[in-house]
Amino acid sequence: MKVIGLTGGIGSGKSTVLSMFQKLGAEIYIADVEAKKLMNTNVELIDKITQLFGENAYLNNTLSRKYIASIVFNDKKKLTELNKLVHPMVRNHFEEFLKTSSEEIIIYESAILFESDKSSMCNFIITVTANLEDKINRIIKRDGVTKQQILDRMKNQLTDDSRIKKSDFVINNNTISDTKLQVLTTYDLIKRS
Repeated sequence: MKVIGLTGGIGSGKSTVLSMFQKLGAEIYIADVEAKKLMNTNVELIDKITQLFGENAYLNNTLSRKYIASIVFNDKKKLTELNKLVHPMVRNHFEEFLKTSSEEIIIYESAILFESDKSSMCNFIITVTANLEDKINRIIKRDGVTKQQILDRMKNQLTDDSRIKKSDFVINNNTISDTKLQVLTTYDLIKRS
């Protein structure tokens, strides 16, 4: 079994690339999705988040993501504290996930793979990149936000260059046909290694 870390900045097209790997036979684990599930279902985690952010952290027994985001985007200390609660639980959940998988290749997708120190558990790391204008257009279409809001979000993320330096493979996701070819080549190289 090989664990492949898949990362990339906002708008790079990680989900598109992840779907291509899944069609080739890789099993996928999306850290952000699983973290959200844990924050809404794990009683211990819910209690700790409520202690950290107060009663407004949950509305109708569901994590108030807007409320939490309004705090953590303005308070790095609170973000660090939240990450200290969530990341170990996601790691434990992923380790349990690995025990039940019979696939040869597992893709662990995380936008913050390096920031959350999850890269150490990966055999290989893939960074997905795209042209800046393509990223911006994708996010505007997907989220209905302004270009300035996107650029502000990007400032809070690692740069593509810093991710690439720590990666084994890079997939430039600019055209679907080219991306498919890169995914296929990367998948073959990983299977043979």
